[in-house]
Amino acid sequence: MSEQDESARLWKVNRTIHELVKDRGFQVSEDEITMDLATFRETFSSNGSVDRNRLHFYTNSRVNSSDQIFIFFSDERNVGVKTMRKLLSILEEKAITRGIIVITAMAQQYRLEEFSESDLLVNITHHTLVPRHDVLSPEEKTLLLQKYRLKETQLPRIQLADPVARYYGLRRGQVVKITRPSETSGRYASYRICF
Repeated sequence: MSEQDESARLWKVNRTIHELVKDRGFQVSEDEITMDLATFRETFSSNGSVDRNRLHFYTNSRVNSSDQIFIFFSDERNVGVKTMRKLLSILEEKAITRGIIVITAMAQQYRLEEFSESDLLVNITHHTLVPRHDVLSPEEKTLLLQKYRLKETQLPRIQLADPVARYYGLRRGQVVKITRPSETSGRYASYRICF
């Protein structure tokens, strides 16, 4: 990718992350959101390429000035312990408890998931209130839609962030069969599509 293409991509990323932070209730200047590409290149480029370290920023909440967020642009393809320690040291130094890390295009090639230890203390699929979930293969999904003459949009939904969806690593468009006990028929199945 050329340096021109790279800077144009980072300009869009920078604009979107500022909009995201603003939409979450933090102070962001309109100038940072409406900055044109030429100004972006002039402000953040050195030697023709964008210096990701100059893109870092932090801001306060509009409601509570003690609530801050730090946005960290990683300049490494492999985000490992070194990068995380660097981010955490910045958060500790500035006494900020919230952060977002923006990584390079690695996410297009790899699918990374994060779980905190507290998420994994208990296997939620073993809980008595969680019914059995089975992820359908693409072929089973096609048969289901044909059998009931449905479109994908007509299926009930399960959110990508649902704990069971995260447990099974569901992706958008995948269908899960949920089997629950029933007093009248013994058990019944319902289907949900991940969105």
